[in-house]
Amino acid sequence: MKIKKNIKRLLLYRLCLVKFKEMGFKKVYSYNLGHEAGVSAEQIRKDFSQFGITGNKKGGYDIEYLLERLNHIFKKNEHQKVIIVGMGNMGYALSHYECGFTETKKYIVAGFDIDPMKIKMTYNIPVFPMNVLRTYIREHNIRIAILAVPAISAQEVCAKLVVCGIKGIMNFSPVILQVPDDVIVNNVNLCDELECIMHMVDPVDNPPTGE
Repeated sequence: MKIKKNIKRLLLYRLCLVKFKEMGFKKVYSYNLGHEAGVSAEQIRKDFSQFGITGNKKGGYDIEYLLERLNHIFKKNEHQKVIIVGMGNMGYALSHYECGFTETKKYIVAGFDIDPMKIKMTYNIPVFPMNVLRTYIREHNIRIAILAVPAISAQEVCAKLVVCGIKGIMNFSPVILQVPDDVIVNNVNLCDELECIMHMVDPVDNPPTGE
């Protein structure tokens, strides 16, 4: 969990650095970046040092250097191939978000579903039946999958993905998946995120107490 938080902060730093670069800045100090990202300068230096990123106390950090290192960490310059399992509303939406993924070179290359009608539908990506999942993953060296299937079948499909060699899963299904220690799962629940924002905007001042 700690590593995941560090990675998310690095993604935030990269977003801020791109903004500074677009504004014409060449250098940035930890306190400038920290102010923009909403973290302390100490946290900035600590996160960077964990990945061997160093700066100059007087001269600060070179923005181009930071972006180059961060892009290397996130393998931005490599062609990352990703599949979607479950071509319902969420799978359909993600398959049509090609532009956003293309900009960061994270390509969704194929989708899979058990519904023959979905296989015949027109998507931005080819959609295959589940019985070719294992073959496709091995032939195309797929390591990352997006899971967007109903809750009732999520764990079963997840197990299939793991057996086929998938090491990272973005899970849109509303269940907590059980996976081996060497498999990474990132749970994405849009309802939870929305309710979290609702609570932050209008918090409950006096929660009910039991009698």
